[in-house]
Amino acid sequence: MRKLYFLLPGTDGKFACGGLWAELKALNLAQNFCSADVVTYRQREKDKLFLDDLLKEKDLNDVIFLINWGFDIAQLVAKLKQYNVIYHAHSAGYPFRLPASIPIITVSRYTMGYWGEKSPNSLIYYLPNQISDEFQNLGLERDIDVLVQARKSSEYLIKELIPALQKHCKVLVVDSYIEDLPGLFNRAKVYLYDSAEYWAQQGVSEGFGLQPMEALACGCQVFSSVNGGLADYLDPGFNCYKIAGYSQEYDVQRILKVIDSSRGLSLSEEFFAEYRTENIIKRFQVILDELNEFFDHKIQQPSNIKSLTKIRMAKLFFQRIYGKLRKKYFK
Repeated sequence: MRKLYFLLPGTDGKFACGGLWAELKALNLAQNFCSADVVTYRQREKDKLFLDDLLKEKDLNDVIFLINWGFDIAQLVAKLKQYNVIYHAHSAGYPFRLPASIPIITVSRYTMGYWGEKSPNSLIYYLPNQISDEFQNLGLERDIDVLVQARKSSEYLIKELIPALQKHCKVLVVDSYIEDLPGLFNRAKVYLYDSAEYWAQQGVSEGFGLQPMEALACGCQVFSSVNGGLADYLDPGFNCYKIAGYSQEYDVQRILKVIDSSRGLSLSEEFFAEYRTENIIKRFQVILDELNEFFDHKIQQPSNIKSLTKIRMAKLFFQRIYGKLRKKYFK
């Protein structure tokens, strides 16, 4: 199996975010069955490989570059076109296209569907993000009524719903890095997440939505938007509640009802098995085994399936119209 290089712009400071942590988790999982390492390409870091230095080596056929940072993908694809490359797709909607020579691993079925339409000739796989085993319901006393993380939250949530809730219950808004997130989720009765507005402003979509899943695993009752990848696993009325539902007053009414109830929506551990370490390692190994075979094939055989370019789409459109006219007038 080829060595796997996870390409990241950097691993600290301005690059610290959920996407970075998810990618580093994927790296740790890959190291269970193959050789894998981080390679940075924007900033040099101590004890880490740097892409420009690595590309000076003559033979890199025995490695695979895994790219993931959405805004850098177009540039990286051009730079690495002669090498073995995989795109690890966290979000959808970035303005670039991928050649069929670059397989795609998606973190949600939503993202898989997006790339299935946009790159129909690419190999595409589904590998969900990992929910760490530390996210468990510990059965502790819950002293926080409502928990909110400010980042990605909508203006409605921060400026309207939270002030209204604060008149009736204990609300904790967190706007900085949390060292013990599982512990905080285990103290909260309700977790609010509303990212639809944030992602609409970014021009891309929620690829997975890790926090609601982690909150569910810790026994929180979750009120969330269901945009993008959140729709993979959130099921309003059955494992969560839809937030921003019609009116602020109705949101407050429903949230307070859940806080005051001794019974809430509960999920078995089987629900989370798909996202736990054991399953993801198994899936990752199957995917990489197949992709190693694909990269062996790619050396001998160029791609020869016609792509859905704009020119070809236009040609197919006129062929279809011509076929209808011919059938109607030249029977």
